[in-house]
Amino acid sequence: MIPEIGHFALILALLVAIMLGSFPIIGAARGNAVWMGFARPLAHVHFYLIAFSFICLAYAFAAMDYSVAYVANNSNSQLPLQFRIAAVWGGHEGSLLLWALILSIWTVAVSLFSKHIPDDMRARILGVMGLVSVGFLLFMLMASNPFERLIPAVLDGRDLNPLLQDPGMIFHPPMLYMGYVGFSVAFAFAIAALLGGQLDAAWARWSRPWTTLAWVFLTLGIMLGSNWAYYELGWGGWWFWDAVENASFMPWLVGTALIHSLAVTEKRGSFKAWTVLLAICAFSLSLLGTFLVRSGIITSVHAFATDPRRGVFILAFLVIVIGGSLALFAWRAPAIGRGGKFNVVSRESFLLANNVLLAVAALSVLIGTLYPLFLDALGFGKISVGPPYFDAVFAPLMAPALFLMGIGPIARWKNASLPELAKRLRWAFGISIATAIILPLILGNLTPMIGLGLFLAFWIIVTTVYMVSQRLRDSDQALLTRIKAVPRSWWGMVIAHLGIAVFTIGVTIVKGFESEIAVRMVPGDVAHLAGFDFTFEGVKEITGPNYSASKGQLRVTKNGVERTVLSSEKRLYTVTNMPMTEAGISPAFIHDLYASLGEPLSDGAWSVRIYHKPMVEWIWFGCIMMGFGGLLALSDKRYRIKKRAKNLAEINLSKVES
Repeated sequence: MIPEIGHFALILALLVAIMLGSFPIIGAARGNAVWMGFARPLAHVHFYLIAFSFICLAYAFAAMDYSVAYVANNSNSQLPLQFRIAAVWGGHEGSLLLWALILSIWTVAVSLFSKHIPDDMRARILGVMGLVSVGFLLFMLMASNPFERLIPAVLDGRDLNPLLQDPGMIFHPPMLYMGYVGFSVAFAFAIAALLGGQLDAAWARWSRPWTTLAWVFLTLGIMLGSNWAYYELGWGGWWFWDAVENASFMPWLVGTALIHSLAVTEKRGSFKAWTVLLAICAFSLSLLGTFLVRSGIITSVHAFATDPRRGVFILAFLVIVIGGSLALFAWRAPAIGRGGKFNVVSRESFLLANNVLLAVAALSVLIGTLYPLFLDALGFGKISVGPPYFDAVFAPLMAPALFLMGIGPIARWKNASLPELAKRLRWAFGISIATAIILPLILGNLTPMIGLGLFLAFWIIVTTVYMVSQRLRDSDQALLTRIKAVPRSWWGMVIAHLGIAVFTIGVTIVKGFESEIAVRMVPGDVAHLAGFDFTFEGVKEITGPNYSASKGQLRVTKNGVERTVLSSEKRLYTVTNMPMTEAGISPAFIHDLYASLGEPLSDGAWSVRIYHKPMVEWIWFGCIMMGFGGLLALSDKRYRIKKRAKNLAEINLSKVES
């Protein structure tokens, strides 16, 4: 009975989404306050219905209702409860329901926290988000019903993919989807502004915090996915340029450009058309990622769908949304205006160049992702585009983008001087060059790529330190008072940029100095790597809730002093009969020690692979710094000050009129 109620709630949610996508937009076009007033209550009802449907599906998993086909395909009675709940989004249908739920959460959030926005603008924004929801609800009800009954019901389920039976499954997909779907808000703001002809600094100020919040979620979601792959897959990789990874990385690149473009539009009135186009592209890439993952054309642990009808439906939806928004942009673009003027050498120019590089980088990732699919579709055979392509194309685009990160915040608005910038930054350039040469020599491996990576990282660090010192020194006030006087959005930018530098250091060092060995070991054998001694203490058999495992231990010493013990498991999941490797990792600030247990060999020996990963944790710490910088920028009081100032002005005006 519960699945039928959940399915009925989805049908009602579709009807409400249709009303949400039509009434407010029509009301805004006609200036009808009553119709515009429907937006907020409809958004809330829409959320309640989808949330109720989601709870019904979660209950079916928790209660092990194997008469529901989706539950039977993605769960099992031996599966622990936390993974049965996470299995709600562990397959195709449930992940689409999660997509719709998160979209409804964003819609309600906009209705609650955008009361300072004019009624017609808010009505259009909520209407556009309602239309997007219509597409996904139609897709679920017509092609991907998570409540479809299985007749006759099975006694037990097929189990969740063992790769997904990990705490990362609980946190990574919801966090990633919050960012992925969050760009629908930036898209809705852009479309609403095009419909209403209100592309100005106020529109950018309204849209900017929502875009930043979506970017923060996406940053942290990608970080969690990278860390999950690192410890779960058993060979120590943190990024594989997998098509599904690319599907979330492309919106992140364009979203990063969008954040900077919104800042210029808000402060200088420039880049208005470019900003709208970036907002459309960011969400379009999110939809494209959905098409790539859910259509079944990609074989991946993340790609759950195998029915080509689903791909056709999503592709049609993609064409309608992207084609319609670009057509609206082309129609309205001539009326947008050019905005504020600026010289070739100015902060605006540097930010624009950086944005273009980020957009081109996203395009290069898109080409590398889609090119094999096009060749296969045209009958030219299957090819694989892997890390060599992306390293060769992506790195040359990111190098100048990172270099411009050090110059842009320091250059003057409208008109800057190259000689002046060169004079101000000469010491930063010299320190960065010296560090990029001396540090690799000390570490024992100087190559052009290592030198370039360290130069760019320290260039960002030194120029940021210089920028902070210049901002704080021109005052007679106490240092703490000066720090508090600087807007939080500015400090957020500083921390996010330093996070990029920390991330770059981590990538450069781990790719340039990591080492590994693959050895045959019996109990008592000792392997040597990076100055550490790894003593194999043997293997014992253990039993988990739905798997059996061989657990091996390596005692790690250095110069006779014990440092840690690495425990790695070779698991066999009993339902799917699928083997999995659980790596043993000792994380540290300077390096990770990483071991994975391979296959049993003759005479009680085991194959063991051991890795030394210097500074790999800096990769994820840099991402956390970026996310924290974004959250700090969101806490800037000026957004609330604007609202209070507007309310105060309205109160004063009413007093004057009375």
